Amino acid sequence: MYVIAIGWLYVTVLMAATEGNLTAGVLTFVLYGIAPLALFLWLFGTPQRSRNRLAREAVDDAIGKEDGADAGRDQ
Repeated sequence: MYVIAIGWLYVTVLMAATEGNLTAGVLTFVLYGIAPLALFLWLFGTPQRSRNRLAREAVDDAIGKEDGADAGRDQ
Protein backbone atom coordinates (compact mmCIF):
# COMPACT_ATOMS: atom_id res chain seq x y z
CA MET A 1 0.00 0.00 0.00
CA TYR A 2 2.81 2.41 0.82
CA VAL A 3 4.51 1.70 -2.50
CA ILE A 4 1.40 3.03 -4.23
CA ALA A 5 1.45 6.11 -2.00
CA ILE A 6 5.11 6.82 -2.72
CA GLY A 7 4.58 6.35 -6.45
CA TRP A 8 1.57 8.67 -6.45
CA LEU A 9 3.49 11.36 -4.58
CA TYR A 10 6.35 11.03 -7.05
CA VAL A 11 3.99 11.54 -9.98
CA THR A 12 2.28 14.52 -8.40
CA VAL A 13 5.59 16.16 -7.49
CA LEU A 14 6.63 15.88 -11.12
CA MET A 15 3.27 17.27 -12.24
CA ALA A 16 3.62 20.18 -9.82
CA ALA A 17 7.17 20.87 -11.00
CA THR A 18 5.98 21.36 -14.57
CA GLU A 19 3.37 23.98 -13.66
CA GLY A 20 3.89 27.53 -14.86
CA ASN A 21 3.94 29.29 -11.50
CA LEU A 22 4.38 28.46 -7.83
CA THR A 23 0.71 28.77 -6.90
CA ALA A 24 -0.38 26.34 -9.60
CA GLY A 25 2.37 23.93 -8.54
CA VAL A 26 1.34 23.99 -4.89
CA LEU A 27 -2.34 23.60 -5.73
CA THR A 28 -1.57 20.72 -8.09
CA PHE A 29 0.44 18.95 -5.42
CA VAL A 30 -2.18 19.48 -2.71
CA LEU A 31 -5.31 18.81 -4.77
CA TYR A 32 -3.97 15.97 -6.95
CA GLY A 33 -1.45 14.55 -4.49
CA ILE A 34 -2.01 15.07 -0.80
CA ALA A 35 -5.83 15.19 -0.62
CA PRO A 36 -6.56 12.00 -2.64
CA LEU A 37 -3.65 10.20 -1.01
CA ALA A 38 -4.93 11.02 2.48
CA LEU A 39 -8.36 9.69 1.52
CA PHE A 40 -6.80 6.55 -0.01
CA LEU A 41 -4.68 5.81 3.06
CA TRP A 42 -7.60 6.44 5.41
CA LEU A 43 -9.96 4.16 3.47
CA PHE A 44 -7.49 1.34 2.97
CA GLY A 45 -6.21 1.64 6.54
CA THR A 46 -9.66 1.07 8.06
CA PRO A 47 -9.40 -2.75 8.24
CA GLN A 48 -6.03 -2.50 10.00
CA ARG A 49 -7.39 0.04 12.49
CA SER A 50 -10.29 -2.34 13.22
CA ARG A 51 -7.90 -5.25 13.78
CA ASN A 52 -5.73 -3.11 16.07
CA ARG A 53 -8.78 -2.01 18.08
CA LEU A 54 -9.99 -5.61 18.50
CA ALA A 55 -6.52 -6.76 19.53
CA ARG A 56 -6.24 -3.91 22.03
CA GLU A 57 -9.65 -4.77 23.48
CA ALA A 58 -8.66 -8.44 23.75
CA VAL A 59 -5.51 -7.48 25.64
CA ASP A 60 -7.49 -5.17 27.91
CA ASP A 61 -9.99 -7.94 28.63
CA ALA A 62 -7.21 -10.43 29.36
CA ILE A 63 -5.50 -8.02 31.72
CA GLY A 64 -8.79 -7.19 33.41
CA LYS A 65 -9.61 -10.86 33.98
CA GLU A 66 -6.17 -11.52 35.46
CA ASP A 67 -6.57 -8.64 37.91
CA GLY A 68 -9.94 -9.94 38.99
CA ALA A 69 -11.71 -6.62 38.70
CA ASP A 70 -12.19 -3.77 36.31
CA ALA A 71 -11.47 -1.09 38.88
CA GLY A 72 -10.82 2.28 37.40
CA ARG A 73 -12.07 1.46 33.90
CA ASP A 74 -14.40 3.96 32.30
CA GLN A 75 -17.17 2.34 30.32
